[in-house]
Amino acid sequence: MSVRSDLDSGAETIESSFFKLAMAALEASQPEQKCSLIQALFERTQELDTSSKMTAQDCCLPGYPSNLSLVTPRELKRRGLQSQQGRNVLIHAVAHIEYNAMNLAVDAAYRFRGMPSQFYLDWMSVATDEARHFTMLSQYLHDNGSFYGEFPAHNGLWEMAEKTASNVVARMALVPRVMEARGLDVTPKMIERLENVGDTEAARLLKIIYQDEIGHVNIGSHWFHFTCKYANLDPRTHFFALVEEHLHGELRGPFNLAARLQAGFDEFELAALTQRYDS
Repeated sequence: MSVRSDLDSGAETIESSFFKLAMAALEASQPEQKCSLIQALFERTQELDTSSKMTAQDCCLPGYPSNLSLVTPRELKRRGLQSQQGRNVLIHAVAHIEYNAMNLAVDAAYRFRGMPSQFYLDWMSVATDEARHFTMLSQYLHDNGSFYGEFPAHNGLWEMAEKTASNVVARMALVPRVMEARGLDVTPKMIERLENVGDTEAARLLKIIYQDEIGHVNIGSHWFHFTCKYANLDPRTHFFALVEEHLHGELRGPFNLAARLQAGFDEFELAALTQRYDS
């Protein structure tokens, strides 16, 4: 989908610096470098040309630290939060989600060409937030004798990026409004559990992330509706069609209806979510 004029049929021969820098951030495997590249690109997004008509490279794994082991979800072990080790495992899992989330935001800005300039600014803004979240969580791990890469992690979020790499409508529906919106449903309970075991610092960090994620999902909702309108699709029916196609309807409640309403879901969608997947 390209919502910019296609009247200029001249092919570009040199990738614009915005997209080259976005790819560099995606490929960076050291977290500190990746976060720095993302911040630097965000600060330059408004001055850089985002009107490239060149096709993005195939979606492939972004850069990860060499010491990080990626496994299937069923291989991960759940641990209680009574011990610091157990809390480190939880925060490590959230840090991995944030690491993937910053890659996903940069990939959206890199992959989907011909969008309005605000699209690129929005997703680079999200990426900087996710990088900040990752940095906060990494500091928590460091302060508690751990580090990102100590525990294995799964790659479910990025797998959805690969499935939606050629379809901006599907990407906007399924990454922010399904995968990331799940965080709105489960994070309040995680915060409560951490507070119950006295880890006020971990709870504080998750509260910051939770509030920011409402805004991120709302950005996804905005661009989902924008792309649906451009493609003459009904966003209500198409959202659930995409859920059935890509997730086979496998959404799980209960849903945080108040947070989802703030994040761009409407009353019809929330009623349908509850009826279909929380019964």
